[in-house]
Amino acid sequence: MRLCTPSDSGVDLARVNLKNTIMGQPAIEFLSLTKDYPRGQWKRGVVRSLDSLTFEVEEGEVFGFLGPNGAGKTTTLKCVMGLIFPTAGTARVRGRSIDDVQMHREIGYLPEQPYFYDYLTARELLDYFARFFGYGVAERQERVAYFLERVRLTPFADVQLRKFSKGMLQRAGIAQAILHDPQVVFLDEPMSGLDPIGRREVRDIILELKEKGRTVFFSTHVLTDAEMLCDRVAVLVGGKLQGIGSPAEIVSIEVQGMEILCEVGPPRQLPAGLAERATRSGNRYRIQVPEAQLYDTLAQLRGCEARILSVAPLRPTLEDYFMRLVEHPNQAAVAESAGERA
Repeated sequence: MRLCTPSDSGVDLARVNLKNTIMGQPAIEFLSLTKDYPRGQWKRGVVRSLDSLTFEVEEGEVFGFLGPNGAGKTTTLKCVMGLIFPTAGTARVRGRSIDDVQMHREIGYLPEQPYFYDYLTARELLDYFARFFGYGVAERQERVAYFLERVRLTPFADVQLRKFSKGMLQRAGIAQAILHDPQVVFLDEPMSGLDPIGRREVRDIILELKEKGRTVFFSTHVLTDAEMLCDRVAVLVGGKLQGIGSPAEIVSIEVQGMEILCEVGPPRQLPAGLAERATRSGNRYRIQVPEAQLYDTLAQLRGCEARILSVAPLRPTLEDYFMRLVEHPNQAAVAESAGERA
């Protein structure tokens, strides 16, 4: 099945993309984006939700936007979408200001909690959104059928949305976000409400968009998804950018120790010193030791005729880094150096 792209309607996107590449224009730019809200019922003072947010997302990147609840992730996306207005600063998408209505033709957006008119069916919903982009009847039907299948909603195409589960509504929201083949896709918590199969399919869709050269910017608190999918990530805590870089770069690459997985069958036993630090599961033991003690530990294991199953370095994960920033946002020297490198 052939799906038309915006270039079929007379816009030479290949030429535009080439121009952007030559000029080095980022896909998304945040320029001191700031948002304040009035404090309390009497509006005495303000609460700063975003504090001078400044960074860039390159064309073709899958970019993860991480942060705890209340960090300002959704506020950031709402400012970009024009749903709320920043107090100061601005943002640009593919060179267009967020105040430029034409910018919206090149983007797709999935809100954190999508709400659609629930007496529409899934097919009617997608057909409605497709009309905004000027597709004819035949092409709308083709696109709607394709994307319903892509998000596994074909069996429910003519069911009213009010009968959908949260996960099914999330699938419908993802379909409307990518229906018009946008150049930049913004997804706010796209895995929310999905079962493991649905999460895997959304990951596949994101990777498919990346293969097509699209830029995907998604917020999430599921750090394993970010590590698996993202070229780079940014961590937002209390409205402030605390770190930015690739998942591998943003955490310390220094080895923190070594982990040995071994098997010891009766009547053999681990030496007492190793047994105290080991985690046991049946006849298998998982032992963590400093790197300098690795060879001495292996010699002790060979002495008790243990079977060595694996030896792997221990490195911090993105989750470790994230938790350090949340717990000690003002003491994150690693974050500061990562931000300076970016």
